[in-house]
Amino acid sequence: MPYSQTRALWAITRASFKAIFNQPAAIVFSLLFPIIFILIFGAFGNRGPVTYRIAIEPGSDTANAFYAALKMNPQIRIANFPSADELNHEFGKGRLTAVIGITVSKDSTTPKFTVSTRSTSAASNTFPGFRQTLEYTRLRFELQMAGLKTDIVSVEKPVISQVKKYRQIDFVLPGQLGFSILFSTLFGIAFTFFNLREQLVLKRFYASPVKRIHILLGIGMSRLFFQLINVIVLILFGHFFLNFTLQNGVVTVIEMLVMTIYMLFLLMGVGLIFSSIVKSDASIPLWINLFGFPQMMLSGTFFPIDVFPAWLQVICRALPLTQFNEAIRKISFEGLHLTDCWKEIGIMGIWIVVFYVILARVLKWE
Repeated sequence: MPYSQTRALWAITRASFKAIFNQPAAIVFSLLFPIIFILIFGAFGNRGPVTYRIAIEPGSDTANAFYAALKMNPQIRIANFPSADELNHEFGKGRLTAVIGITVSKDSTTPKFTVSTRSTSAASNTFPGFRQTLEYTRLRFELQMAGLKTDIVSVEKPVISQVKKYRQIDFVLPGQLGFSILFSTLFGIAFTFFNLREQLVLKRFYASPVKRIHILLGIGMSRLFFQLINVIVLILFGHFFLNFTLQNGVVTVIEMLVMTIYMLFLLMGVGLIFSSIVKSDASIPLWINLFGFPQMMLSGTFFPIDVFPAWLQVICRALPLTQFNEAIRKISFEGLHLTDCWKEIGIMGIWIVVFYVILARVLKWE
């Protein structure tokens, strides 16, 4: 009877999968911690940000003293857009607290300013605070106009458009998916492969008819199945208990799982690199933390990367975890599909090529 590579692959996968569940710490780290972080950071987000991101209506008068006073307010961040279409796109997605227009009347000796505002239901938790900030800016501006007895700025009644509300969970949960698979996959792959090599298990496998690629696939597939279970649990928990948005229902979940598999393939290469270059298992956490913690802080896992300086945002957007987080948020909240995420898929693909070229040179079996 010929030797069955398929049966050998399945045996390795099943044994590796069982070994994962023999380590309770792996389950706690990859599933329980993300749920705790989702609850904590989701609660923080309900209080709203301390700054307000706004845009200026096209055609508004920005060459005046009131606009300068508004721009100097540290609580207000004015976003610039190259076209009205991009402005309306951001506005429709609920990513702007408000859009304001400024007109100046110079019919009399005293110029009068009219400020119009429009917002969306998605900014209902930040717009009231922005209105107070706007009124405060108006009062300070008028006080600076010494000797004037009439109001020179009138803020018109806002226009509220009903759009899909962007909840904090819609930002937090995709980041926690990335956090979970990043560290649990790296630790799982690196330690498993290192221990199998040190205990001469890989050497025995190498002496058997099992192909090398099947050994790697078996270990990788067991980790893949485990992580997919965790991702499904986190998605369902967020959707049914915290109203996490799944724009296209089951199709959205499937596309999120496909992106997860793609990311897991990337991380598997990184974990195998670390397991091959270290001399002892004590060095593995150091390498993983050097790779993982900068991404955890700079990839929009816990807070948007827009808070960083412009030069640092360029670095942030080059990281693979940033692209994964962005793709998951586009698929879940915006209702986009994988075909709309080619930029994120392409950047991650470049990293995959880099990591597996390195892996081909450093991979050790003994």
